[in-house]
Parts: sequence; structure tokens; C-alpha cells
Amino acid sequence: MSVGDGLPVLVTGGTGTLGRVVVARLQREGKTVRVLSRRERPETGGGIAVDGTEAPAAPEWVTGDLNTGDGLVAAVTGVGSIIHCATSGSQKDVQEARRLIEAVREAGVSPHLVYISIVGVDRVPFFYYRAKLATEEVVQESGLPWTVLRATQFHDLIARLTTVQRLLPVTLCPRGFSFQPVDVSEVAGRLIELASGPAAGRVADMGGPEVRTARELAQLTLHAYGLRRPVVPVPLPGKAARAYRAGHHMTPEHAVGRIAYAQYLKDKAARPAWQ
Repeated sequence: MSVGDGLPVLVTGGTGTLGRVVVARLQREGKTVRVLSRRERPETGGGIAVDGTEAPAAPEWVTGDLNTGDGLVAAVTGVGSIIHCATSGSQKDVQEARRLIEAVREAGVSPHLVYISIVGVDRVPFFYYRAKLATEEVVQESGLPWTVLRATQFHDLIARLTTVQRLLPVTLCPRGFSFQPVDVSEVAGRLIELASGPAAGRVADMGGPEVRTARELAQLTLHAYGLRRPVVPVPLPGKAARAYRAGHHMTPEHAVGRIAYAQYLKDKAARPAWQ
């Protein structure tokens, strides 16, 4: 089953950075959307706002907890696809994926499970990446039709690395690091495209249109937000840092994104990133 079969598509983490964009795009395309969230439905009554616009109608809302399993059976009942965007940033991701799959089995459905992961999870020994890799394995062994997409870092995250330091006299960045940031809207579009088709397994990675050094990205961010201070590269020790310096978190051969970081900043700079 898929988005195109007329059945609802469930978006986990539907209020997060990626999930809210997925939800809004699905709504604009006229799809039936169900949002899974631990929170009650917002009182606004409208769709989820993205980039200053409003989705055309409120999605179906299901309150459930991936950590405990509460509400998950109701959330997955009758869906054709699940776009799994929820993440805790820790090893809890693995258990939460298991809870989701257990609920699917209990509900007696077999939706297409689409999971968003990160480029380099199998090559960068970072705790969060290990969790994402282990979650990929849970998805692959679920017995469900599945698709896994790995993407590079979102523009939003790269900007935050600088803006969180706005009160410091200097801006620090990791020495020897480069990034290949991709726009969240483009990743959302790709996830919907994948969910609309048959299960494809592990698909080609998705990266932004260009590779820039961490220092260049910090300087671009400071300039966009009218902040003036030195950018100081600092060395980071450890195996994970070596893997980052080696570029294992990037995929220049799959630079399919079109929105460059400078364009993202131009579009966002009217509203400070820390607001």
C-alpha cells in the first residue's frame, strides 16, 4: 500500500522540523493525513504552518506515545503508509521503532513504512548515528514493505550551530569539517514521492547541492543575520570527528538538492533563527 492508494498516510513526529513540512505538503496535494503526536491537537484549528503559509485544512490527529506504545494501534489502523520522522536523538529511537511495528502487527495492517535516516550512519561512530543505523535494521527486519532514505544535514541544523552562539564574542566551528546541507522541504518531497510508490528498500542517498566548509557556513550565517564576530575553528578529538573530517557524512555523488545554503539564508534572514 502507498500514499496513492487513497488510504491515510500516518506521519510520526508530525510536529517536528521535517514532519510538519511532510504533513503540510501532503495536505496541499490533497492526501488524507494522520499525525501522530504525544501532544494534544493545537487549538489553532488550521493546518500546520510552514514557512509562513498555512496548510489548507487540519489533518487527522492521533495522540500516541512511541516510547510507551499508548495509542499506537489506533494510530496505525487503516493507514496505507507510514512516514516515520519521529526521533528522540538517542537510542530510544530503536525501541520506538519496535513499538511502532508491534502496533502495526497488532492492528493487522501492512503499510509501506518509509524511514528517514542520515548519510554516514554506517561510517561515523557517533552515538546518534549508531541509533539511526540500528533503527534502519529494525525497519528492514520488520516484515513490512519498507523504504529507507538517508539525507545529509538540514539547513536549519547548520544555521543553528552558529545562531546558538550569538551571545559569544566569537563563533566556534569544528576545524577540518565540511557539510553538504539540504533543504528540509526537498527531503519532505522525496519522502512523499517514495511513500507514493512501492517499497524500494534502501534508496540512493540525498544530499544538498554543494559542499562548504564549516567555517564558510558559519560566516555565511553570521552575515545573513547581521552578526559580526571572528569565526574560530577548533580541533575536535575522537573517532567520530575523524570520520566527519573524512567526509563520511556527505554524499557529493548524490548532490540532488537544488536549494543552496545561501538561498536558504536569504529566504530566512527576515526572521531571526533564534525566535
